[in-house]
Amino acid sequence: MKQNIRSVLVIANTAKPGARELGFSIESFCRERDLAARLFLYDGKARSVPVEDGFDLAITLGGDGTVLFASRVLAEHNVPILPVNLGDFGFISEVGHDEWEHALTAYLEGKIGVGSRLVLDVAVKRDGRALCRFRGLNDAVVSAGGISRMVRLKVRLSDQHLGIYRADGVMVSTPTGSTAYSAAAGGPILHPEMDAMILNPICPFTLSHRSIVLPPDEVVEVEVLSEQRTEIALTVDGQTMTPLEPGDIVVICSGKTRAQIVRSDRRTFYEVLRSKLNWAGGPDD
Repeated sequence: MKQNIRSVLVIANTAKPGARELGFSIESFCRERDLAARLFLYDGKARSVPVEDGFDLAITLGGDGTVLFASRVLAEHNVPILPVNLGDFGFISEVGHDEWEHALTAYLEGKIGVGSRLVLDVAVKRDGRALCRFRGLNDAVVSAGGISRMVRLKVRLSDQHLGIYRADGVMVSTPTGSTAYSAAAGGPILHPEMDAMILNPICPFTLSHRSIVLPPDEVVEVEVLSEQRTEIALTVDGQTMTPLEPGDIVVICSGKTRAQIVRSDRRTFYEVLRSKLNWAGGPDD
């Protein structure tokens, strides 16, 4: 079914070569088809996205990090994101820089659809009060904020004590983030459109501590215990960092809204996975 698109937001990460020029090209392409279009130049640092104007589609030009930045704002407004990768194919941005016109046209004509991705809602509680809140498409990580040292964290699942972790840290990942830091820490890879979360200890002192796949209605609480030997911080999507103090509790759950990512009709998630991880020797073997 043909999409009813009237306005398009183009988010160009100017830290990527060619992003600015491609952004102007896409803006002109949209206007030639009687679509309202706005180019937003993003320098790779956290800034707000002009969602107040109301958009029916967003196109990101950059890498997976640009998609993470955009999704934290756009998920709440239910704006689909068409991610265009300006380097190698990313796990999120599967559309190549020379494929954007095909992908955009196919989406406008209703030939490709949108995948729904779970997003994390993250809150820091201090002295019983909410100190700050974040949204993440990839993961939330509680770990040493300075020199890499072991930390002590108490973890609860829906008010049930799970255990005390002595580790480099603890992360909660989405299926989208399962191919990122979580995979490097030994976690399982999930299809990005699954409804689940991954609780993953980072280099635990006790080898019996393993990653756990959780249902989407689970609530994870990570408490910073006293007598830490290093500073501790919360990092969301590798892009926002908040220092933590002993007694702070990080509450992580799936959000009420989902990130909407336009699918590629040129390659599947499994093809990208096989290529990026060089399974069976390479993508053509």
